[in-house]
Amino acid sequence: MTGPVIVNQISAAFGQRIAALPCAPVVIDCLDRDAPWRIPPEAEILLTRAMPSWRQAPGEGPALPALKWVQTYSVGTEAYPDWLKAGRIVTTGQGLTAPQIAEYVLAAVLRVSKDLEGRRVHRPQDWEHIPMGGVQGRGLGLIGFGAIGEEVARRALAFDMRILASRRSARPGGMAGVEMTTDPLEVAAMADHLVVAAPLTEETRGMIDAAFLAALPQGAHLVNVARGGLIDDAALLAALDSGQLAQATLDVTAPEPLPEGHPFWTHPKILLTPHVSYTGGPEEDRFFVKVSGNLLAYLEGGPMQSLYDPGRGY
Repeated sequence: MTGPVIVNQISAAFGQRIAALPCAPVVIDCLDRDAPWRIPPEAEILLTRAMPSWRQAPGEGPALPALKWVQTYSVGTEAYPDWLKAGRIVTTGQGLTAPQIAEYVLAAVLRVSKDLEGRRVHRPQDWEHIPMGGVQGRGLGLIGFGAIGEEVARRALAFDMRILASRRSARPGGMAGVEMTTDPLEVAAMADHLVVAAPLTEETRGMIDAAFLAALPQGAHLVNVARGGLIDDAALLAALDSGQLAQATLDVTAPEPLPEGHPFWTHPKILLTPHVSYTGGPEEDRFFVKVSGNLLAYLEGGPMQSLYDPGRGY
């Protein structure tokens, strides 16, 4: 007896691992990066990732009467067409790459605080004892306290930073050493380093605007590892040019990549990286564990992890 038909868009090696699971799934590798919407009609389960080509998907998808569950590698789902998600179970890669993203954030914070390049010397006459900055006791503000925010906080606590995080609900729980609020402006007011790690929804789009940036301490540093659409680009540029913000570290933009000539490419106070903060760890192994667990739950009718909620947008 064979198991469900699973279309794999992750990698050939990943498909082999899924095919070896005890439920004996039938795995079909569809690794065409140019047209991922070309899904075999017999597919019951789709394993996919946020390839840029998904944004060029047709407005109406193919008839996929057997497709019941879509598991994404990515946390966000905005890259996928609505017809793929409508009426189906959708689970995401929430938490999958949070440790790597947290490492990126701390690297950015330390880069700005310590400025090792600025202290680099090349000849004897450059030998000056210029004091360095530090992070102990400095304020780290987190906009969003999901898996990424929690991983950032754990690492920042090891540096004795003060941490205030905002999330949309005042539900109980949290982390020792981390203060919580539902007011993002309260976070801004204390943040020497502000980390944007919230999902992109209609409610959060453009939330980092001129008023928000004005609430930051002068000379603050902003790190965005969420989505480019959370930030008002014009307001960010104005804050950098005025000195309200000292620096910005951006791993995400809207769109990606930015068009040629966009001021972010050459701005001296912006470090721009090409959406790579999630890399650098065993994420495919962790994804396999998540898919295996969700597949078992799917077959047995149990609770699945990281379910996408259309009402919340994540």
